[in-house]
Amino acid sequence: MSETKIDISRASKAIRDSRFVEALSMLESNLAKDPDHLESLYFAAVCSRYLKNYKDSQKYLENLLTKAPDMGRAYQELGHLSKAIGNDENAASHYRQACELNPALISSWKSLFNYFTKMKNKPAAEHAYEQIKKLESIPNILLYINQILNEGRLGIAEKQCREYLKKNPTDVYAMSLLAEIANRLGYFDDAELLLENAVKFSPNDGELRMKYAMILRKKQKFAKTMEQVNILCEQFPENLSYQAQKASEVMQNGDHSKAVELFESIIEKNQYNFSALTSKGHAEKTLGKTDNAIQSYKSAYKIKQDHGEAYFSLSNLKTYKFTNNELNQMRNQLKRVDLTLKDKAYFHFALAQGCEAIGEYDEAFDNLDKGNKIKNEQSKYSIDRMDKELQAQIDVCDETFFNKLGEGGYNLNDPIFILGLPRAGSTLIEQILASHSMVDGTLELPNILSMAQSLRGDDIYGKLGNYPKSMKSLSHEKREELGKSFIDDTRMHRKDAPMFTDKMPNNFRHIGLIHLILPNAKIIDARRYPLDCCFSMFKQLFAQGQEFTYGLAEAGSYYNSYVKLMDHWDKVLPNKVLRVNNEDVIDDLEGQVRRMLDFLELPFEESCITFYETDRSVRTASSEQVRKPVNKSGQGRWKPYAKNLGELVQTLDNNLLKPEDIALINS
Repeated sequence: MSETKIDISRASKAIRDSRFVEALSMLESNLAKDPDHLESLYFAAVCSRYLKNYKDSQKYLENLLTKAPDMGRAYQELGHLSKAIGNDENAASHYRQACELNPALISSWKSLFNYFTKMKNKPAAEHAYEQIKKLESIPNILLYINQILNEGRLGIAEKQCREYLKKNPTDVYAMSLLAEIANRLGYFDDAELLLENAVKFSPNDGELRMKYAMILRKKQKFAKTMEQVNILCEQFPENLSYQAQKASEVMQNGDHSKAVELFESIIEKNQYNFSALTSKGHAEKTLGKTDNAIQSYKSAYKIKQDHGEAYFSLSNLKTYKFTNNELNQMRNQLKRVDLTLKDKAYFHFALAQGCEAIGEYDEAFDNLDKGNKIKNEQSKYSIDRMDKELQAQIDVCDETFFNKLGEGGYNLNDPIFILGLPRAGSTLIEQILASHSMVDGTLELPNILSMAQSLRGDDIYGKLGNYPKSMKSLSHEKREELGKSFIDDTRMHRKDAPMFTDKMPNNFRHIGLIHLILPNAKIIDARRYPLDCCFSMFKQLFAQGQEFTYGLAEAGSYYNSYVKLMDHWDKVLPNKVLRVNNEDVIDDLEGQVRRMLDFLELPFEESCITFYETDRSVRTASSEQVRKPVNKSGQGRWKPYAKNLGELVQTLDNNLLKPEDIALINS
C-alpha cells in the first residue's frame, strides 16, 4: 500500500454534490501521482459508475482489488456496478462478500434485502432486515469505526472507540467493537472481559453473545463456549447459523457422530447451506468416513463455486485426486479479481496438491509459493522474534534453574506428551500408542500453550513478556495447582485408560514448564529428516497458528531453533525425552514400538503394530495416512522441487542434511 499522502476531501465533496466529472478529474490527478492510492481508485470507480462509464468503473475496481483484495467497500461497489448493468445475481454475490468482509456496510444489506425479498427467500430477507435495523440504530461514528476496523486501520479505530466509550460507557455495540480490536491485536483477556460485560447489559442480543462465545472458544474455554451456544439455540431456535455453531462445538468436544447428525438436520432445513456441508465433511473425515466426506465437500463447492475451503478440504484428505475439470475450475477461480484472500489461499494450496498428483511440479510450486506468500503477509511472522522466544527458554531454564526449584508439581504419570514439529510423524506415534489398551488418544490439547501464555502477564501479543522468567517464582503449591489443573481440564477428552496422549507439537517450547508442573509426565519427540519435514510444512495450509511454515526460510530457521532447544532440554533434563525418528519407525516398526512402550513402562501389545485398524477419531492433516500401514511414500517428496529449495538449504544447518541432498538442490 502506498505511503504517499494525498488529500481526497475536495473530490469527496464533489461526489456528495453530484459533480462527478469534476471529482473524477481530481481523482485521476491523484492517481497520476500515486497509481496505488486506494481511496482514489475506489472513488474513481464510483464516479465512473455514476457517469455510466461502466468499463472504466470495472477497471478501477479490478486495479483496486489487486491491491486490497479484502476491501469490503470494493465488493459493495462491484455490487452496485453489476446492478447498474442489470446483473442482479452477480450483484447479490458481491453484496454478500461485501457484508462478509465488512458487516457495517448498510447499503449492501439493503440491496440484499431487496434481492432476497424479490427472490422470496424469507429467512435471508429477514436476516438482512435485522442487520439493517441494527445498523440504522447505531451512531454514525460507530459505523465509521466499524468500517475502518474491517479495513485494518486498528490504531485509529481503537482511539476513536475509546473516546466514544468514555462518554457512553454502557454502549454494548461500542464495547463489542473495542473487543474485536483487542481480539485482532491478540489481547484475548481484554476482549473476553468486554464481551462478558456487554452480554450482561444486553442478554438478548444474539450477535453479541455469539461474539462472546467465539472469544471463549479462542481461549479454549470449551465448556463455557457450549453454554453460550446452547443459550443462543434456546433464544433463537430458528437460527441455523447458531445451530451450526452448536454442531461445531459438539465436534470440538469430540462427539463427531452427533455433530454429523446436527449438520444433517441443518442441511435438511436449507439444502444450499454450503458451510454446513463443509463442516459435516470435516466431521466425517475425522470419523474415517472418507467417501461421505468427499461427497459433502463436492456438494458444498457445487453450491458455491468460489468456496475454496471445500476444494482445499478435498486436497487435505491427501488421498483424493482431482479431475481435470476440477483443476480447471480452480484455475478459473484464481483468475477472478473478486476472490477474497482467504479463498485464494485455499485454492492455491488445493491446486498445488492437484498439480503434484499429475506431475505438474512447476505449476504446483508456483501455487505453493503464492499461497504461502498470502499467509506469510497476513501473519507478520518474524524469524528474529521467534528465535528470541526460543532462546529465552535456553537462557532461563538452565541447570541452576531446575536445581534451585527442586522437585515438585503434581505427581501423576497419566500424560504422554508427543511433541516436535508439524508433519514430523506425531500423528503416527499417537495412533500407535492410542492403539494400546492402557492409553487414550486425545488430540492437540491447547492447555500447556494457554498456561504459558497466562504466565506472560499483561504482555501477550508478539513479545516475550514475563515468561519464561515468571517460572522462577512458581511456588511448590502453584506448581502442584497448575499440574492438577492440566489433568482436570483435559479429563473431558479422555475415556477410562490410565494414560493419555497430548500431541500438541509446539509443546516442545515448554518442556521446562511441563517438567515443573508434571514431573512424571512422559515426553516423546517426534522428529523427521529436515528436508522432508520442512517441505511438508511448507505444503500444508494449517487451520490456525504455525505461522513459521509459510516460507522456506521461516521453516528452515524454525527447524534449526527446534533442534537447538531440544538439545538443550537433553542437556538440562537428561533422559526426560525419548527421541523417535520417523524414518526409524518406517524402517523398523516393531522395534520402535517396543522402544516407546519400554520408555512408557507399558507391556507390549500387538494392536500397536496394527495401529491402522484402530477405530478412533483423528483430526489432523495426517488422518488418512495413519489409517494405512507404514510406508515410505512420504520420504523424498521434496526431490521433484529440488531446484526451488535453495533458500531452504541455505537456511538449514547443513550438518543436519545428507551431502548428496545438498548437492542435488545446489546443482
